[in-house]
Amino acid sequence: GILLMMYQLHQATLNILCRVPLVKMKTIMEERGFLKEALDYSAEQGSETLVNQHDMAYFGKIGIGTPPQYFYVHFDTGSTTLWVNSVYCNSDACSHHPLFNPKYSSTYHSNGQPFSIQYGTGSVTGIIGYDTITMGELTITNQKIGLSQSEPGDHFAGALHDGLMGLAFMPNQGTIVDTMIQESLIEEPVFAFYLSRKSESGSEVMFGGTDPSYYQGQINWVPVQQNSHWQLIKTNSVAINNFSWCENGCTAITDTGTSLLECPPQYVDSLHQMLGAQQDQHGNYVFDCSEVSSLPPLTFIMNGAHLHLPASAYVLQEEDSNGNCRSGIKHSHEEYRNGLPYWILGDVFLRQFYSVFDQGNARVGFATLA
Repeated sequence: GILLMMYQLHQATLNILCRVPLVKMKTIMEERGFLKEALDYSAEQGSETLVNQHDMAYFGKIGIGTPPQYFYVHFDTGSTTLWVNSVYCNSDACSHHPLFNPKYSSTYHSNGQPFSIQYGTGSVTGIIGYDTITMGELTITNQKIGLSQSEPGDHFAGALHDGLMGLAFMPNQGTIVDTMIQESLIEEPVFAFYLSRKSESGSEVMFGGTDPSYYQGQINWVPVQQNSHWQLIKTNSVAINNFSWCENGCTAITDTGTSLLECPPQYVDSLHQMLGAQQDQHGNYVFDCSEVSSLPPLTFIMNGAHLHLPASAYVLQEEDSNGNCRSGIKHSHEEYRNGLPYWILGDVFLRQFYSVFDQGNARVGFATLA
């Protein structure tokens, strides 16, 4: 009987659905008593990335080490490495953050291997270690972690998250999802995001399955390339009214780590003209806030599914003194990838859907929100 009981217990542990609530920047700032200081900081820097981060990034809390030291990390499907600010770091970016101290963890080990990552904005270098990660109900042992030593510039300084969790589909890079799969912690090699809108709360990433209460109807699946940043094999077309781009196909990555919807640079002007945007004196595309309800949707046709992005999704909601609202669409950093025009489906796109990342079947799914 005891063996059967142990087997049943083991089976029970297999079926954990791990929910990690995601919070916006402001929540972390309030929790840490940082609000005023950080807002002053961003005003002083005049840096757009910070402003966008206040509106448009989602963070979740994880524990690292034994006993756990807690950090807020940005869950990013567009990169592979899990890294946090550490006591080895002497950059400005680390002075306002909790820092991981491996000395206080009985499960930490490292062979001192270096790592360095260049993001679209900002970069980080440090050393690789291995330790236990606690996240929701899950305990992941022996996870590869980057400990930052240097974070030049101010990109990560004003950002209040303490690191980044790479969730790209790169099975040979030791991502946390791969470790979960190797350690048989999740029943299905799947994770899913719900990103709430203007409201603070409710956003969530779930590991091990999906939560049907977040969506209605079926999940529309699009195949992705193996070993990629969740890069869709082909987007058949992107259309406004009867005009379409991508007739010969486009490619796109599905990237929770990018705030906006990024469109191939060669399309950005014609797309905005078609949507009815104007350019302000700084060259930014803007819409008249009062006309948002009458603007056309942007329709993505992928693998037979028609995914509609209404103006309420692609127009950012903050009004300037002229009654203008900025576009949530900007140009991506490359015209083509694999010979196809290149999009980045960031949070502006992903807030509109329940998005499911299925490593087992090399596909991404988008479902209509409930």
